Amino acid sequence: MLDDVDRRILRQMQAAPELPNADLAARCDLTSATCYRRIEKMQASGVLKGQQAVIDWQTLGYAVEVSLRITLDKTQTRAFDDFIEAAREVRHVIEIQTFLGRVDVRLSVISRDMNHYQQIYREQILALPHIADIEALMHVARIKHSEGFPL
Repeated sequence: MLDDVDRRILRQMQAAPELPNADLAARCDLTSATCYRRIEKMQASGVLKGQQAVIDWQTLGYAVEVSLRITLDKTQTRAFDDFIEAAREVRHVIEIQTFLGRVDVRLSVISRDMNHYQQIYREQILALPHIADIEALMHVARIKHSEGFPL
C-alpha cells in the first residue's frame, strides 16, 4: 500500500508536522508538486486522517488527569450507545475507549485541581446513564506517549 517514498514523507511529517510543503518535499528529495500529490493520495485513501493542533492542557492550568474505568449495566439494551453519547458531551472528557471484558469503558478526565475534578465527577460523570461500577485511577506521570506510527 505504501512505498518507500510515502513512508519517507510520513516519517518527516511525524518528525516535523509544522513544515510547509516545500520544506517537506526538500527533506524527502521530491518536488513540491510530487510531494503534494502523494499527500493528497494518502489523505484520499485514509492513511492520513488530517492535521490538528496539539494543545498542552497542563499549560492552560489543567493539572489533574483521572482515568475512570467504567462497567455498564449491560441488562439495558442501549447501555453502550446511551453512555457513549452522553460521555461525549462532557467537556472535560478528553478520551473515551471501549473494551471487551470486566471493564466496558475508560474515560480520561482532566480538571484544574482535585476540587474541580470532584465537581465534574459529582455533577457530570455520575449523571451518565447505565453505570454499574466506576474505578478511578489518578494519573501520576506519562512515561511514553506517541501519536506517531513506526514507519
